Amino acid sequence: MQWVSTLSTAVSLEAAVNDLAMQVQRGDRPLSRPWSVGLLFASSSFGSDFPRLLPLLAERLPVAQLVGCSGGGIVGSGQELEGVPALSLLVGDVPGAILQGFHLEENQVPDLDSPPQRWHEAIGVNPTLTPDFVLLADPFSFPISDFLSGLDFAYPQSVKVGGLAGGGMGQNALFANGRLYRSGLVGLAVAGSLKLDAVVAQGCRPIGKPMYVSKCERNILLAVDDRPPLEVLQETVAGLSEGDQRLAQHSLFLGLVNDEFFKQEVGPGDYLIRNILGGDPQTGAIAIADRLRPGQRVQWHLRDAQASAEDLKAVLQRYRQAQPQTPTAAVLFSCLGRGEGLYQEPNHDSRVFGAEIGAIPLGGFFCNGEIGPVGTATFLHGYTSAFGLLRAR
Repeated sequence: MQWVSTLSTAVSLEAAVNDLAMQVQRGDRPLSRPWSVGLLFASSSFGSDFPRLLPLLAERLPVAQLVGCSGGGIVGSGQELEGVPALSLLVGDVPGAILQGFHLEENQVPDLDSPPQRWHEAIGVNPTLTPDFVLLADPFSFPISDFLSGLDFAYPQSVKVGGLAGGGMGQNALFANGRLYRSGLVGLAVAGSLKLDAVVAQGCRPIGKPMYVSKCERNILLAVDDRPPLEVLQETVAGLSEGDQRLAQHSLFLGLVNDEFFKQEVGPGDYLIRNILGGDPQTGAIAIADRLRPGQRVQWHLRDAQASAEDLKAVLQRYRQAQPQTPTAAVLFSCLGRGEGLYQEPNHDSRVFGAEIGAIPLGGFFCNGEIGPVGTATFLHGYTSAFGLLRAR
């Protein structure tokens, strides 16, 4: 199993594609044999040239299964580039891997009441293969949250990770099966000799104490531990340091535990972080950007650069301890709200990943939303770094 991560900052498309091809061809692998799989990410600087990108790349570098998209920033070869022209290509030669790219438009997505077989037909991937999925979607034209719920239902043992395309100002690009798409979702199913793991770093730290939802209606939190949630929140914030009180004014979230009956001990990585939309001073109710259910465990969270860095390191260490087999390559799907703007330094998440997991080929992009599992379900996240780690099955 061989992987190569390449990155080019050439300003012309031809020069950038040639640069990627030359970097890939530096090894001793025969040039005539196609690579098994490729993940391609392109900055919006090449937007007018997107129709020419795949044909140019095919001329220089044959890849059997290639998927990718446009991004607000590009990741590759240990660098995270934002706001500059860049192309990133992660290619792998994976004997024995079963790989299948696909594209779906909104009208091709089964409804949530459809049986699993209907989803299997739409995706075109046999569930007995126990495939894992890399998913890349246009945020303006595809119902990604419903799709993730259906995919979890149809492929319950499969890992799903990815992100929402960006950088296109309404003209985002999706690449699959040698074609350019401007809407929908593209995906790569991975099976056979290749396994995909997911690590999700939501970048928050808990404050206060865990609570139980006493009463709720859809996404409205009406009572926690039989008290008005706004009252509990005010008490929690009053007990924080002065710095955390300032942080709570703009970076406060609620963490939800979705596997209540399966985990007795709940750690930071078990919470699904969701935005707080607002509160009602008269009733003490708080609106959350997700559905709630009575009896659910919840906890307030704060997000800042330090919390984000500590959380990233912790989840990567947890993965390394739980998975003795070292991955051979990885893909990073990171929020546009992270990067240098959050950490005040370049290449932060890539650098921490290399320090904790190892110097393996890494590609990826900055997303308008990140896809990854928390507990047993897959969600769309914000302010998150989701890693897809590729290893031998």
